[in-house]
Amino acid sequence: MLTNSALSRDTLVLLMTAVFIANSVVAADYTAKDLGKTLTPLGAEQAGNPDKTIPPWEGGIAAPPAGFKPGDHHPDPYADDDILFTITADNASQYKDKLSPGQLAMLQQYTGFRMPVYATRRSASAPQRIYDATLANAESTKLVDDGNGISGAVVGTPFPIPQNGLHALWNHLLRYRGEAVSRRIGQAAVTAKGAYTMVMYEDEFLFAYNGKDVTPETLNNKIFYFKQNITAPARIAGRILLAHETINMVREPRAVWVYNPGQRRVRRAPEVVYDSPPPGTDGLRTVDQFDMFNGAPDRYDWQLVGKREMYVPYNSYKLHAKGIAYEDILKPGHINPEFTRYELHRVWVVDALLKKGMRHLYARRTFYIDEDSWQIMAIDQYDERGQIWRVSEAHCINYYEVPVFWSTVEVHYDLQSRRYLAFGLNNLEPMYDFSIQRNIGDYTPAALRRAGLR
Repeated sequence: MLTNSALSRDTLVLLMTAVFIANSVVAADYTAKDLGKTLTPLGAEQAGNPDKTIPPWEGGIAAPPAGFKPGDHHPDPYADDDILFTITADNASQYKDKLSPGQLAMLQQYTGFRMPVYATRRSASAPQRIYDATLANAESTKLVDDGNGISGAVVGTPFPIPQNGLHALWNHLLRYRGEAVSRRIGQAAVTAKGAYTMVMYEDEFLFAYNGKDVTPETLNNKIFYFKQNITAPARIAGRILLAHETINMVREPRAVWVYNPGQRRVRRAPEVVYDSPPPGTDGLRTVDQFDMFNGAPDRYDWQLVGKREMYVPYNSYKLHAKGIAYEDILKPGHINPEFTRYELHRVWVVDALLKKGMRHLYARRTFYIDEDSWQIMAIDQYDERGQIWRVSEAHCINYYEVPVFWSTVEVHYDLQSRRYLAFGLNNLEPMYDFSIQRNIGDYTPAALRRAGLR
């Protein structure tokens, strides 16, 4: 396994800055007047790179392909693309300047792990009202309470021209994911030999922050309302979780309730935060790794290292395709590379170092955030010895009926146990439904109790 000895914070930042942002344009070179011009409406560099290996952003996917109907699995708009080359342990050194330490560790540890690289397709897009709101936010949004909350933003990206690591993190936390959505998905905690038991979920989100006609006052410090019902296996089926995700969690902590079918009662669950292990995960991810990162940022110092070009999972329609058997995807050590797609994209690099006196499983986490969508694409997570412990990847697509760029499968690899957790599998399930109608009254403890007693 590749290891990293512990470095002082100043040395770490200088080292990463030298490696990652050489020849890169940084946010300080732009102002809000550049949005929709030199920059995309969400703050990415509109131009391609000098090597022409990254093309200009031309609006992303503007409409679904012919014949697509909402409710279908999403046909691959790039199905005719050929693999340009494949990165393996044998040739990784040729591409190391565009790989993360975690990817290099994966290539070194697993002989079957490989990264098929395709042409870069800047497919990310969002509705016009999100672009309009982002422009309004660009000059009004501020961090409050030491970065644990924001003010002056609603609906769009809060900091399209980030000046620090917390700006970039808040862009991920508040990125557009639709207005309300339901989904049925599977999760597998895969052993070193490839065995697993599928845990099936029915999820619902009401994204208050992205609602139509919402104002900071009506938002009432909420990002979204979330309900999750475990439907299999039988030993944990019927457990329902309800969460009210707050913007400023230090001022108003996340509110969580759980319905326990054995007790037939609803109880508060204040432990569903930070590095607690969620049920059914075998401890392979923490609560705050759901959606790659969620929750309060107060336990870390966040450094915006800069921007770099990197091979990341992107346009993962093959992994998302209808009818693929889960056993064909879930292999010992890692998911099947036959279904993955990597592309060269510019990402913001944010390094999070655990504050003195704070506790968390991860002493350091390095995030790689897509410039076009503010989706976290990959994370390297380090233990207290400074060694890479876990590597996470978000395999994303554009759900073009909305449109919204979001993950279809998240994978969290544990390099020490040689196990991994795959979350979001829905090849054999109904597709995400972005048309559901929900209101805040559907996400109360009383509503949770009624749902559990059905």
